[in-house]
Amino acid sequence: QVQLVESGGGLVQAGGSLKLSCAVSGRTFSTLAMGWFRQAPGKEREFVAAISWTGDNTYYANSVKGRGTISRDNAKNTVYLQMNSLKPEDTAVYYCAARGFTIATIINEYPYWGQGTQVTVSS
Repeated sequence: QVQLVESGGGLVQAGGSLKLSCAVSGRTFSTLAMGWFRQAPGKEREFVAAISWTGDNTYYANSVKGRGTISRDNAKNTVYLQMNSLKPEDTAVYYCAARGFTIATIINEYPYWGQGTQVTVSS
């Protein structure tokens, strides 16, 4: 079983930055592709970013492209999401997700999920 624990959320003003972290245990981290998703109040969960198990490939949602950077540190079993130039519409619970090897952008393709961390962007 894979356990994921997100951290780094909080309240930030528009234009600010946050770096989210997701610590992974229970499986060799380097064999996992990782994704970040978010869910705003009253909305469906949506894809934000993903990174392959090697770290060589990354995908981003259009809504965060140019403002978000996903990265991983296999020595620390951790994946990160750096978000810059935050906007009020970025307010959501951010979830970390994991799947074996192959990068993916679809929610249903990720079997392992964290509990989420709240990001609130004030205007």
